[in-house]
Amino acid sequence: QVQLVESGGGLVQPGGSLTLSCAASGFTFDEYHIGWFRQVPGKEREGVSCIDRSDGSTYYTYSAKDRFTISRDNAKNTVYLQMNSLKPEDTAVYYCAIDDIVDCTMVDVFGRWGQGTQVIVSS
Repeated sequence: QVQLVESGGGLVQPGGSLTLSCAASGFTFDEYHIGWFRQVPGKEREGVSCIDRSDGSTYYTYSAKDRFTISRDNAKNTVYLQMNSLKPEDTAVYYCAIDDIVDCTMVDVFGRWGQGTQVIVSS
């Protein structure tokens, strides 16, 4: 079955960096768009970033652009999210998600996601 296992979250000071990883299994990795959305309790999901399955093009939400970098390693079935210059408003649970129909601009509604990893940005 589909498994998406996120890791790499934690507590970091404002201005710091974290790299999230998502190990995927149970499906053909390069046949899916894969990306990240985040959620704060009581708030709606927010799409963060995504990689298109067809051409590897990347999508970033406005708040992530120029600070976050998404990448995928098809040989390892893993996707990464390098997050720099973190801000307190980046605090959320980050979920890795996949879909083979919905495109990257709608990563927040992708059909399958993992258990999430908590990111806390605080001094």
